[in-house]
Amino acid sequence: MFLINFSFVKTALILAISIFLINLWLSSKGYLFTEESIAAVARKHAAQFKEKVDAPTVEAAYKRIHAELVKKYPGHILPKKDLQWMFVNAGGWMGSMCMLHASLTEYVLFFGVALDTSGHSGRYWANISDTLLTGEFNQWKEGELKMNSFHAGDTVFHAWGEATSVNFKAGTWMVEYGRGFIPSTLGFALADTFFSTLDFVNLYYILRIYTKALLLEAKFFLTIGVDSIAEYL
Repeated sequence: MFLINFSFVKTALILAISIFLINLWLSSKGYLFTEESIAAVARKHAAQFKEKVDAPTVEAAYKRIHAELVKKYPGHILPKKDLQWMFVNAGGWMGSMCMLHASLTEYVLFFGVALDTSGHSGRYWANISDTLLTGEFNQWKEGELKMNSFHAGDTVFHAWGEATSVNFKAGTWMVEYGRGFIPSTLGFALADTFFSTLDFVNLYYILRIYTKALLLEAKFFLTIGVDSIAEYL
């Protein structure tokens, strides 16, 4: 019994120290993006939509946003050949995403739905902001008796540790930015794959793109390191 208790205490201590160190790292490190910088790009393109909003116009807007981010953050945004729309099933809702950037502490992606869908937002070790290009997003926050509605040009902020009920109207498309310990978000994002859809092909797509994004970041920083050494020598 003593050994079991000691093992539990040891595990809990290691976990607590790990969480403390990760939080310390997250609060002290620099970041490539800001919520406002990503939201500003999205709002600029949301304002260009006329009354008619269809799939071709949304796709064209996403292409322009991608091109702008590639120019603004060279070496950090996945190239056009690596962009892929993938289904996401989580918390009861179903949407589609296209990842542009991902590291251990940040991500940028396109997200949207072609059909009405609702469910649980998830509770993350990260701050997440979504700026709508089109459509309508409804959010019911934990502990409140009312919902908040968001439309094109609005930014929805989902704070670290927060949980909400979410409702996406058909034709809602947005640009999403996440900042925090990103690997921790994968549990919620992928849980339905193992316990509901069993769509392991889609799981492969998601993990493959995330790996490509991580390798792109690693390549960028390795290049900087080699150049710095070369300049020093």
